[in-house]
Amino acid sequence: MKMRVKRTGALFMAACLLAGCLTGCKSKGVPEEELVSDAAFEGAYLVTADYVKEHAGDENVLLVDCRGVDKAKKETLEGAIATTWQEIGTCGESYGKEGDEGWGKIPEPSELSEKLGGLGMSKDKEIILLGETLGGWGDDARVLWELSAAGYDNVKMVDGGYSAAKAAGAPTQKGASEPEPSEVLIDAIDNTHVMGTEELQAHYDDYKILDVRTEEEYEGAVKYNEAKGGHLPGAIFMPYTDLFREGGTLRSQADIEQMMTDAGISKEDKIVAYCTGGIRSAYMQLVLEMAGYENTWNYDQSFWRWAVVGEVEK
Repeated sequence: MKMRVKRTGALFMAACLLAGCLTGCKSKGVPEEELVSDAAFEGAYLVTADYVKEHAGDENVLLVDCRGVDKAKKETLEGAIATTWQEIGTCGESYGKEGDEGWGKIPEPSELSEKLGGLGMSKDKEIILLGETLGGWGDDARVLWELSAAGYDNVKMVDGGYSAAKAAGAPTQKGASEPEPSEVLIDAIDNTHVMGTEELQAHYDDYKILDVRTEEEYEGAVKYNEAKGGHLPGAIFMPYTDLFREGGTLRSQADIEQMMTDAGISKEDKIVAYCTGGIRSAYMQLVLEMAGYENTWNYDQSFWRWAVVGEVEK
């Protein structure tokens, strides 16, 4: 059985449930005195808040507020369109509900092409995704993870999220901009970093499993209509919030490597991250990939599905 690892002194706050979907809450990152390095995290999927400020308004840049239309109504960055990971995933009524076999996955290429085309998310543009880190669930990472699997190679998320971009002085507006539909053609989905339930069940012992939810969820609390509480057998507890400094930006690569070493994980291991619905775990997978952990997967349906079909521990 895999070792359970906790960071001493980690603080967690409960999240909220709204209409059956995850919505963010304020939580604390890792205190400065516990950091290994004060260096900034750098990676292929990441841009700084200053970069967003400098490129806001560029005709070849599309800002996408992944917090959704309702959040954008209050405030978003100037020129940003708005969507959610649910809107571009298999989350409609035709797929059932959370935990059902087809719910919460990447759509087939033809369906995804139509969804993304309607949002004007052309592969010809540099797409910068906005979400929240400590104040949210990594929705931008879930969208980035899906776009990457769909063949987008010029898509980024903002270190520190929307809050950092606003603090840097990027211009804002109330309400999202209207998308300008474009033609999008997706030939196939690259499943290199996509983990499905059947594969995980069939080869479970080949993987090291990271549970990136809160301690309360790990211990068995049912908070989001899960079929039951608990965690995947032998899962290592590594909360999503441990990726961040107290200000909400990512910790350094050295910090991430130390965190993994402390958990008994090497860059040669096969690593699967999960949360409730594959959102926070998408952020974990992308960060680990950027930090050199190539054998990493996001379990897209995550605990919602596993709680229906798999065994759990408490």
